[in-house]
Amino acid sequence: MEAIATSINDTARALSLGRTSVYALIREGRLETVKLGRRTLVKVESIRRLLERA
Repeated sequence: MEAIATSINDTARALSLGRTSVYALIREGRLETVKLGRRTLVKVESIRRLLERA
């Protein structure tokens, strides 16, 4: 099964960015998140859309 959401750290690694930059993209609305308990997960589909627009 393919992941539908990933952690902030995994997102940062996948995009070759720092955690602060990932949080900035989230604040700007360029990455969508889901809150699961205390964890913030980034939707994989929003990562793909971000890369397609780049």
